[in-house]
Amino acid sequence: MRRRVGTSLYAGLLFTVLAAIAWATGQPFVFPSLGPSAFALAFDRRAERGRAARIVGSHLLGGVAGFAAWQLIAAGAALTATPPAFSPAGFRLVASATLSLVATSWAMIATDAVHAPACATTLIVSLGLLSTPVEVAVIVASVTVLVSFHAGVILVFKRIVGDAHPFYRVEER
Repeated sequence: MRRRVGTSLYAGLLFTVLAAIAWATGQPFVFPSLGPSAFALAFDRRAERGRAARIVGSHLLGGVAGFAAWQLIAAGAALTATPPAFSPAGFRLVASATLSLVATSWAMIATDAVHAPACATTLIVSLGLLSTPVEVAVIVASVTVLVSFHAGVILVFKRIVGDAHPFYRVEER
């Protein structure tokens, strides 16, 4: 029970920082693929040090691949409503999404920056939802703030308690 509550509250804390920034700036510092990244950080606080770079790098790859695919195939289109069946705009969007997913998957594996939520980031961008250079930069900045804040919390926790994360005993269901 403690792990469920602790993980949930910590994920909420990580997300709250970005929500406050989004609210204060009016920029999209909160987006769907950030939730799974916050959960991954909150759930496994003992993970190796290189994970933060992989998380930021994967979202960067997803944002760039999504932006390139959208510019190449679907510029001007956005999936804000379901397009009519067999419409040219609908085709451009699904083609952009497919290309961005392939490119992001390949790039994450090639650079050893595998973090599955980045596949959602690439879809958000390639479907025209956050597809300007500024919005892609905000996505990367948001993920950077997320992992940086997490690292700061872990550092403070280690200094106060002496460990990064409490061990939880296996709970029965």
